[in-house]
Amino acid sequence: MSIKIGPYQLNSQVLLAPMAGTSDKPFRMLCRAQGAALTTSEMVVIQAHLLNTKKSRHRLDFSGELAPISIQIAGSAADELSLSAQKAVEFGADIVDINMGCPAKKVCNKAAGSALMQDEILVKNILNAVVRSVDVPITLKMRTGWSRSNKNAPTIAQIAQDAGVQMLSVHGRTKEDKYQGEAEYDTIAEVVSQVDIPVIANGDITSAEKAKQVLDNTGASGVMVGRAAQGNPWIISEIDYYLKMGKPIKPISSALKKQTALEHIQQIHQFYGDLLGVRIARKHILWYLQHFQNKPQTCFAKISKIDASKEQYQHFRDCINEFD
Repeated sequence: MSIKIGPYQLNSQVLLAPMAGTSDKPFRMLCRAQGAALTTSEMVVIQAHLLNTKKSRHRLDFSGELAPISIQIAGSAADELSLSAQKAVEFGADIVDINMGCPAKKVCNKAAGSALMQDEILVKNILNAVVRSVDVPITLKMRTGWSRSNKNAPTIAQIAQDAGVQMLSVHGRTKEDKYQGEAEYDTIAEVVSQVDIPVIANGDITSAEKAKQVLDNTGASGVMVGRAAQGNPWIISEIDYYLKMGKPIKPISSALKKQTALEHIQQIHQFYGDLLGVRIARKHILWYLQHFQNKPQTCFAKISKIDASKEQYQHFRDCINEFD
């Protein structure tokens, strides 16, 4: 099944989820190289007083990335999000994604993210305003509802389609669930049955077989991989191959995985510079070590104390080269 978003025909059914603190430029480019059809930026709040901060400059740097560029915006009011959408286009967005899925307290306390799902009238106003404000496709990421007793994603999906939203991504948990328990896909199947636009299933997509099972059970157009790609970006190529060929991909060699991980850490250092790069690389190194080793804490305890990028890289390389 092909996925079309406005003028863009995606070449795969596997998308990378926008994840705060994870889906930055180096990680997006890595996942595109692994076969992700679309990678969306980590959530950005595009406000004048924030645009000159170092964090915003890094989050809004898309130079050298393949089209379509998808930027996720967050906010709690129609005019605020419309302005953010316009700014996102100025920064290079081919697609603007609206965040109604983040369950984080600091986001929901500002009535943004998944908290918006409590007010369907506000959702309608926001989506109508944002779609009208720019000439690029608008997509929406949401949860199944804002509580277990209020799974209103099917209603919001209909509102979104009527407003002109061109793709939906649905995480199989409610705001109340946060990331606890298992994702459920029945609500996603209900969303698929309600609308004609592509629906992407998100939540606990942890293997190629699971991805195929979720697609078969929901009728969704594609899957969105989130936390399962942390330290294991190869899961994207595994899912992509399985969905296209109907059989597992030949196992990726340990040598190639090590090379990819080391190049990723180098790219983080180059993108952020020595000081910030070392700090940001730490979590990725821990995720990689958890993938390569049974007891990653021993290696990580040493690496976490290092403040120089060259030394951090060398210790990480030495650690993973100890294992087959």
